[in-house]
Amino acid sequence: MASVANHAKTRPDHPAVIFDNGERTVSYRDLERSSRRMAHLLRALGVEPGDAIAVMVGNEELFFDTYWAAMRLGIYFTPVNWHLQDAEIAYIVDNCDARVFLASSDWEKTVTAAQIPESVVRLSSGGDITGYRRIEEALADAPEDAELPDQLEGQTMLYSSGTTGFPKGVRTRLSGLPAGHESVGLRAQLSMGGLFQIGQDSRYICPAPLYHAAPLAFTMSLLRLGGTAVVMSHFDPEDALRVIQDQKVTASQWVPTHFRRMLHLPDEVRARYDVSSLQVAIHAAAPCPIPIKRKMIEWWGPVILEYYAGTEGGGTIIRSEEWMDHPGSVGKHWAGGEVHILDEDGNEVTEPTVEGAIYFDAPEQAEERFRYYKDDEKTAGSYRGSRFTLGDIGYKDADGYLFLTDRKSNMIISGGANIYPQEVENHLASHDKVEDVAVIGVPNEDFGEEVKAVVIPRDRNAAGPDLESELIDYCREGIAHFKCPRTIDFVDELPRTPTGKLVKRKLRDQYWADHESHLV
Repeated sequence: MASVANHAKTRPDHPAVIFDNGERTVSYRDLERSSRRMAHLLRALGVEPGDAIAVMVGNEELFFDTYWAAMRLGIYFTPVNWHLQDAEIAYIVDNCDARVFLASSDWEKTVTAAQIPESVVRLSSGGDITGYRRIEEALADAPEDAELPDQLEGQTMLYSSGTTGFPKGVRTRLSGLPAGHESVGLRAQLSMGGLFQIGQDSRYICPAPLYHAAPLAFTMSLLRLGGTAVVMSHFDPEDALRVIQDQKVTASQWVPTHFRRMLHLPDEVRARYDVSSLQVAIHAAAPCPIPIKRKMIEWWGPVILEYYAGTEGGGTIIRSEEWMDHPGSVGKHWAGGEVHILDEDGNEVTEPTVEGAIYFDAPEQAEERFRYYKDDEKTAGSYRGSRFTLGDIGYKDADGYLFLTDRKSNMIISGGANIYPQEVENHLASHDKVEDVAVIGVPNEDFGEEVKAVVIPRDRNAAGPDLESELIDYCREGIAHFKCPRTIDFVDELPRTPTGKLVKRKLRDQYWADHESHLV
């Protein structure tokens, strides 16, 4: 069995989750009781196998309680990014068919503005939200020790940003297996233990929000194996080093922005902390600049491990020693399979260093393949026969190591967050002072890329700092702040074809001229 319930029986006092360097520790016994209690509540609210719930809370106990409740009720669990705007939140809750929406009062203003369907049971945590019932009150009558019959494995349903604005739900079929089935544990063991050297004796630090795919998957897979997750409520570079030292952290996961911020600490601060307990430091989500990664390997030793994958699946893996021989590579297929490079006609590229679309072999069983929920066209576009793509472009060298050279369409990755320009362009284009607009990613030392808008103003004489501030503020009023441009350049024309198609590569090349690829 691979479940919290099993570990609560075999090692009840073992720490499951440690919050903020020991401020609060939750044992497997504690987590089993609280998640079972949450499951009883959800059943009482009418949640049945196959249903879905959406959760918008921070890196706190309630997130874990609700997740593990979902994993024993045979339902879909959708975490919501708390940086989103009200319309984006409402869309996800509605699109995933959530029966229940649980939200923290920390984001009361945004949640109140979100038009959540009346049919959804709305619960708040930590404080009042108008129209929501307090979760603390709802849980008061839920049993803590009563058995929960007919438990089934649940599934996460995450949202991957869409090119036309609203994100797309990535969904796989529910297995119908009993909760904690040995096959689920075997998958966790093969991925965590076989690939990343993480197991029941590991102490894993999670410095990122749990609504992200990788932190969620790693943290919860670790708990399936009986390890200890050390969770930070928010990332601070020196605090992260302190937690590694104090908690004797053995495993970790980062994005390049974390590396940059830790490297920017003064030498005497970095030298103050002992990080020798680290056995593996995983990074993903965004390309890591070669100089940054070299410095991290010099500092932490050959424990740095990189993988490339997406919410939809994947992927590749590369360890420090291999990377030093193939700097900039994201490695080879992590399961010993093949990474395929296809040309525009779908033919396999066999020559080294020739770019093409990157494809992976899809699972043989159709029920194990992902689909974009309620978007058959996008799903079909991601598959080519028995292969699927994340939409990225790259090549393999003569030794078969994969290199990324461009992104999904025109996606921007800033600090590990995926941002699609189309949504920002659509919003800015609605401003009455904008004639035409293009949004691209430009180099940023800390975040890899930052969002820049290039605008043709209706009144050319209005171009300047005042209009720039006005447009940025307008953007921040309508969509999530992390998606909005940091700067705006004004031009007289944008590179478009005779048919009106924007040629973004020409535009980006102006800003990336000193870089070998569009990866910082």
